[in-house]
Amino acid sequence: MHAHAEPGDPARGRAIVASRQQGLCLLCHSAPIPEERFQGTLAPDLAGAGSRWTAAQLRAKLADGRRDNPASIMPAYYSTEGLQQVGETWRGRTIFTAQQLDDVVAYLETLK
Repeated sequence: MHAHAEPGDPARGRAIVASRQQGLCLLCHSAPIPEERFQGTLAPDLAGAGSRWTAAQLRAKLADGRRDNPASIMPAYYSTEGLQQVGETWRGRTIFTAQQLDDVVAYLETLK
């Protein structure tokens, strides 16, 4: 899917998931990140994500969850297709870089 050589880093992925500026994952999901308070309840708990889905499934959900579920409220973190109300700064750009996508997938894979 992409050509960079560095494998995903679970520690960097955890930081992205926990970040209130970057992934914003905890707005909708809860995760086993005890230091972060006020975690979301709108989406599935990320605990056990690595047992429920393969790396490829996790990557596809993160890249563009609308492919699985057209009604998904999850941002398409690695897509620029068919998006609504995209701010000027983000037009034509993905939310995550390929490396960030790999890092988040690597972290989610550790959640067994």
